[in-house]
Amino acid sequence: MSNAPADRVYSSTHEWHKLEGEVVTLGITQFAVDQLTDVTYVEMKKAGHKFKAGDTVGEVESVKTTSDIYSAIAGEIVERNEALGDDPGLLNRDPYGSGWLVKIKVADSSGLATLLDAKAYNAQH
Repeated sequence: MSNAPADRVYSSTHEWHKLEGEVVTLGITQFAVDQLTDVTYVEMKKAGHKFKAGDTVGEVESVKTTSDIYSAIAGEIVERNEALGDDPGLLNRDPYGSGWLVKIKVADSSGLATLLDAKAYNAQH
């Protein structure tokens, strides 16, 4: 069973989305981190990048694989977590806190309604 926090919603591809006002913080779940094992590199799109729901906003590389990161909402990246460039292991240590990936100014939040709440996501893992 997973330990996904209740204050965000989750995709089937293991990204979490936390809405605060008009900004969504996006990251990956503990389950995803556990599957990746040691994260070695994180590459996120830069601030100003606009995209549609379902588009990739970056990728995470580990000793096992490279995984694309998807956003369930349309929007524009307003900030990326620069600390991950120097220390990608933040994802392994704190995926729900200091290991966040990007902050997105929401253009269309309807995609959030299609995501799982923490209880449903935890029940799958």
